[in-house]
Amino acid sequence: MNEKILQTLEYQRIKDQLAPLLVTEAGQAELQQLLPSSDQATVQRWLDETDDGAQLYRLNRPLPLPKLKSITPAVKRLGVGASLNGKELAGISAVLRASARVQRFFAELEADHVPLNLLDQEAETFASLPDIATRLRQSIDENGFLKDDASATLRSIRRRILQLQGTIKGRMESYLHGKKAKDLSETVITIRDNRYVLPVKAEAKQKVGGIVHDQSATGQTLYVEPASVVGLNNDLRSEQSNEREESKRILRELSDLLRPERSALQGNAQKLGHFDFINAKARYAAQMQATKPRLSATNQVELKQARHPLINQDQVVGNDLTLGFTYRQIIITGPNTGGKTITMKTLGLLQLMAQSGLFVTANEGSQAGLFDEVFADIGDEQSIEQNLSTFSSHMDNIIQILNQTTKQSLVLIDELGAGTDPHEGAALAIAILDAIGAKQSEVLATTHYPELKVYGYNRPETTNASMEFDETTLQPTYRLLMGIPGQSNALSIAARLGLPADIVAEARSLTSQDSQEINRMIKQLTQQTKLADERARTLDRELTEATDLHAELQTKFTQFTEQRDQMLNAAKRDANQLVARTKREANAVIADLHHKQKQGAAIKEHEIIADQGKLNALEQHPELKHNRVLKRQKARKQFHAGDDVLVKTYGQRGVLLKKVGNHDWEVELGILKMKVAESDLEKVQPEKPKSKPKASVRRTSSTGLSTTLDLRGVRYEDAMQRLDRYIDAALLAGYPSVTIIHGKGTGALRTGVTNYLKRNRQVASFGFSPANAGGDGSTVVKFK
Repeated sequence: MNEKILQTLEYQRIKDQLAPLLVTEAGQAELQQLLPSSDQATVQRWLDETDDGAQLYRLNRPLPLPKLKSITPAVKRLGVGASLNGKELAGISAVLRASARVQRFFAELEADHVPLNLLDQEAETFASLPDIATRLRQSIDENGFLKDDASATLRSIRRRILQLQGTIKGRMESYLHGKKAKDLSETVITIRDNRYVLPVKAEAKQKVGGIVHDQSATGQTLYVEPASVVGLNNDLRSEQSNEREESKRILRELSDLLRPERSALQGNAQKLGHFDFINAKARYAAQMQATKPRLSATNQVELKQARHPLINQDQVVGNDLTLGFTYRQIIITGPNTGGKTITMKTLGLLQLMAQSGLFVTANEGSQAGLFDEVFADIGDEQSIEQNLSTFSSHMDNIIQILNQTTKQSLVLIDELGAGTDPHEGAALAIAILDAIGAKQSEVLATTHYPELKVYGYNRPETTNASMEFDETTLQPTYRLLMGIPGQSNALSIAARLGLPADIVAEARSLTSQDSQEINRMIKQLTQQTKLADERARTLDRELTEATDLHAELQTKFTQFTEQRDQMLNAAKRDANQLVARTKREANAVIADLHHKQKQGAAIKEHEIIADQGKLNALEQHPELKHNRVLKRQKARKQFHAGDDVLVKTYGQRGVLLKKVGNHDWEVELGILKMKVAESDLEKVQPEKPKSKPKASVRRTSSTGLSTTLDLRGVRYEDAMQRLDRYIDAALLAGYPSVTIIHGKGTGALRTGVTNYLKRNRQVASFGFSPANAGGDGSTVVKFK
């Protein structure tokens, strides 16, 4: 695109709004180079990338990118054989860490089946350098300082330095206390020339003894290195020198390691910057409530409720802008301050944004063209230096436009033909529009000339438009009215503002009858169009609401049907399992009857067969809709408070107290009360009362339950369930204490065990096992 259109439509201000949303220097560099493109494949790829970023932003899963400095200078230094410093290596390490993090992020998206257009494929092109990334992470911290782990030699040298510093300070501490402290200006240890010294009063120099390295500005304080630490300071200087040499060697070694991977490192950094730029475009779209436009290679533009992006989106008025379908030229007429120029700039700027891969501030379903150039003649460019009048400057711009425009161009002209005699200006405007129309360019022009209203009606592929004006409030509404030319409101406005009626009447008499008739016709058309537009908007809104409601109801009905079928099938499967178990027991009984019959008992064969047929008839399939046996089985399986039940996990009888949640019951097992799932309960007949009933549960240690529970290797949720069942079983078995083996690992399982034991009221105390019995890898539990 030509530089003039970018300046005229304030394209840079859009880029300025994007800049604060970027976190990488590579992303900032890509933004600076951003320009609209007319290549369909390129623009479509940009828009698809922005769409991916917007979808992730809507899912609250934006691309995980940290702040990154540019590594381009460092990569260039590697190319000339230089050794990088710590900060440069830290920058490259940050790029490698961010690359790996982005790759993991997209792997998680793939596992979650999040559909994307392009970004998941682009993430696969990152160069994976795990060995180099690990080495850098072990050697350099985020601030560029070498870590002790960079080499064994460096670790040893630094340990020796710390030891020497400790020894030096220890010896010099004796000067800070007692009688020697009075010889010091301050009771502190300081450093001069990289050597530890004491601030000694000048008159006490001989008492302290040693080497003077510096003095204060007044000469009253001397910085003395005591003789007792001179040798230690020399050793310290030597070790510090060794540390510098070893650091240089490590930096040189790391630089040599990176040198062959220069292109891969630079490529990763640029991809991270590109992803950062996509993130910024997505966030900007969300802030501006912008949408993804379709692209039209034939330049059919349809922007629905288009809004200028540089005006407050809560205040700006949206307008439908359509061009390239039934007409290629729009002539907007009407008075000033009505919004004609802003409407024109809105079309041009949104078109530039779309061709830059940015979402546009228009409603869903909008469509943009693919223009090779956008030309504009907007504003007064009168130049005193070049001796150009307003008219001359406009003509100069239009001549350049006529020389460069093509069939694929968009032309925006404000106040066409202005600045000269109205009759000549109108004729010139018509001729210019005909010339541009002959090239089949798309045109949006504004004018005050009434002759162009007739032009809009008579010329093919051309239509009139105007900006709505409220005569009651004497204010523009900034709404675009397609198909209706603008009317002159000067006399009406003057009358409402208080101009004497006789003057207004005289003015009206001086206007032609044809002009007055045209204005009345335009006024009627405007009113009718306004009513039609309002009704259309109301119908569209009601249709959208009805469509959304129908879709929601259809979805919920489908969900209800699926859930109902699933519940019915699950219930029938449960019934079939119950029937199967009953059949097995019955078959065993029948087999026993056969055996007895063989022994001589008088049992008839047909009776046995009939009984087995009844049992077989109990079984049903999921497609059966009604079954009385199923209903009876369900009724028998339903639990009620006070029912006698068998807790299958423990093999213990209990009594139901109350239901807890949807599928759990509180069960009394002797002196214990616990929560048990319905699936673990089975109704039993009440026991016959004994002569002397006892309200106690017999405890026995011969249940075969181990006194140790090993939870290592078990997932957290399963481990907590096993622990809960095991503690209950141990209490029933009467164990005084048990051991829970949870291992060390990350500590998550150990923490979960500890929190459970704290909540259990039957636990008297607990603690880690002795060191020779597992230490903090297991916990010993004692019961009350």
